[in-house]
Amino acid sequence: MVVEESVEEEEAGEEEELSQTEEEVVEVEEGLQIEEEAGEEEELSQTDEEVVEVEEGLQTEEEASEEEEQTEEEIVEVEEGLQTEEEASEEEEQTEEEIVEVEEGLQTEEEASEEEEQTEEEIVEVEEGLQIEEEASEEEEQTEEEIVEVEGLQIEEEARDEEELSQTEELLEQVEKRSEEVAEEEDIEEEAVTEEEEVPEVEPEEPEALEMVETEEIEDLAADVVEEVVELAKEATEKLVEPTSEQIMVQEEVPAPAEEVTVEEVSDDIPASKASAEVEETTPSGSASRDRSHIEETLRLATAEPSREFVDALKKLQHVYHTAIKPLENAYKYNELRQHEVSDAEITSKPMVLFLGPWSVGKSSMINYLLGLHDTSQQLYTGAEPTTSEYTVLMHGEKVRNIEGIVMAADSSRSFSPLEKFGQGFLEKLVGIEMPHKLLERVTFVDTPGIIENRKQQERGYPYSEVCQWFIDRADLIFLVFDPTKLDVGLELEMLFRQMKGRESQIRIILNKADSLTTQDLMRVYGALFWSMAPLINVTEPPRVYVSSFWPQDYNPDTNRDLFKREEISLLDDLNQVIENRLENKIAFIRQHGIRVRIHALLVDRYLQTYHEKLGWFSDPQEVFHDIVSDPDKFYIFKSILAKTNVSKFDLPEPEAYRDFFGVNPPGGFKVLSSYCGWTGGCLLEKIDKAITDDLPALLSSLAEKREAKEEAAAEAKEKPQNRWRRQ
Repeated sequence: MVVEESVEEEEAGEEEELSQTEEEVVEVEEGLQIEEEAGEEEELSQTDEEVVEVEEGLQTEEEASEEEEQTEEEIVEVEEGLQTEEEASEEEEQTEEEIVEVEEGLQTEEEASEEEEQTEEEIVEVEEGLQIEEEASEEEEQTEEEIVEVEGLQIEEEARDEEELSQTEELLEQVEKRSEEVAEEEDIEEEAVTEEEEVPEVEPEEPEALEMVETEEIEDLAADVVEEVVELAKEATEKLVEPTSEQIMVQEEVPAPAEEVTVEEVSDDIPASKASAEVEETTPSGSASRDRSHIEETLRLATAEPSREFVDALKKLQHVYHTAIKPLENAYKYNELRQHEVSDAEITSKPMVLFLGPWSVGKSSMINYLLGLHDTSQQLYTGAEPTTSEYTVLMHGEKVRNIEGIVMAADSSRSFSPLEKFGQGFLEKLVGIEMPHKLLERVTFVDTPGIIENRKQQERGYPYSEVCQWFIDRADLIFLVFDPTKLDVGLELEMLFRQMKGRESQIRIILNKADSLTTQDLMRVYGALFWSMAPLINVTEPPRVYVSSFWPQDYNPDTNRDLFKREEISLLDDLNQVIENRLENKIAFIRQHGIRVRIHALLVDRYLQTYHEKLGWFSDPQEVFHDIVSDPDKFYIFKSILAKTNVSKFDLPEPEAYRDFFGVNPPGGFKVLSSYCGWTGGCLLEKIDKAITDDLPALLSSLAEKREAKEEAAAEAKEKPQNRWRRQ
């Protein structure tokens, strides 16, 4: 045991010695590390100072090199200026030499013109026989056709090349000289004719020989005249192709008779207007016209007459409105809240298609294309600048005529009589056009002024936003048109989108003039349009954008013709659906209107009941009603209405609307709903409930049944395929 204890003591002593030695080693190592770190810091500071000195030296060297480069650039610029001065002096010398050459050429042309004058005098003396005149006229007609062909080819070739300024100036000078020479030729011809009349006739000795000589001379002279006319045509076409600003200044000084003479030389028997028209037909002024047969097929214009069932359903709809909805609407003055009066003319009116969008995006051109009005007297005026400043309503009529806005508002048989409330300033901007057209028998188009973002609404002279709201509320389809150059969104367009909230299903966004872009640019423009429209349309799914070009000219080459055609047919299908479902849309509109009138009557009745409950013997009636209107939530006005059946919280109007409503209409002018009940007539609230829940849905279902019966009858009328294996 003693030995074990001694061994343990020795081990403990050794462990203590080891721990002491380890502590000493650690202290030594820490001391070495501290010394090394101090040495490294000193070395780093020295190296940093050396680096700073080196960088300063490099900066001074770079600055010196930059100064040297600047001096070298200045020297180079001075040398280039001297070279340009020398080149300018050489060009001036060349232009002087060219002017001298032009003057010499003009002198030779004057001598040639004198010879031509002599030949023309001989032509006047020779052209006495009728046969010679007929031959000359036939030759001139042939030359005219050749000239027209030559002009078309020359215009096509010269349109691809750019003319230099020196060449255009020379040509203009030659045209001036030539016009003067032609004017002198006319004077000489007139003098020759007068001299011919004074000279006595001499009988020819040998008529046959003279006739042979005369015909040979006429043929030679006619060939010379043809060559001259061709040269004149070349000069005229060169003058017409891409004139510069200097050419325009010189052309203003050219006398007018020169143009008249050239026209007479080209065509003696054909008027100038016809000749110019023939030249325009031969020149590639534009692409060919587009085929419009798919418009009639898609819109089914051949069967545009309304059926007997359609007329009967309209009469039933009018009866339901006048007996169930109109009395409650008048009793609680709904028109002063919504400013939307439904008249018989609006119920029987055709579907309205409203065209909205920025200025000069093709709204009027699209209407002209759909109606086929291009190159007619009835076409809407179009242009690159803001052209449409009026609201143009295109309707069907027995004959073509224009109707002033004042007349349209005064006519109660039309659906535009409520527009009179916007003032005479707006009625002056309202224009109606009636014309006999198959498409206008089924729909009404409304062309609106373009949206201009840099102009205040007060400058239009009428409440633009309120007028747009009126048309938006009555439109069955809204075409919102854009083009690749006008994709920005301003205050007016943002205001229109706020007014169209809740009508997203009626909006069709159109990207017009799509054939003016390449495929890559079209994709970028399409994305940019979605980017600008996204914050304005409050729907979860993206809107449909129709990409095409709506005007009568054919699509530009190397574009997506098939895509544009399919997009156009899709848009026409949407328009046809609106036309086919016009009666269903009318019934749905009247039912929606009835729901709003019912909610309005319930709210007014609840305001009156609360007012009578809170009114005491000694309280002020105005203060009591003011407290109720200013804070309706305190008295549970709207919450009590939501407890009724067939009332949605999303259909409730804003409380601020009733502040304005009761500010104009005091509560003493209304009665509670229970007072509108009688023993024989029943209650107004019950009638409108019955119309909303029973009558109007039954009318819709009857229309659906009749349509299905027609489709089944049409299917049965078709010939069934015969079974050739069946025993006869």
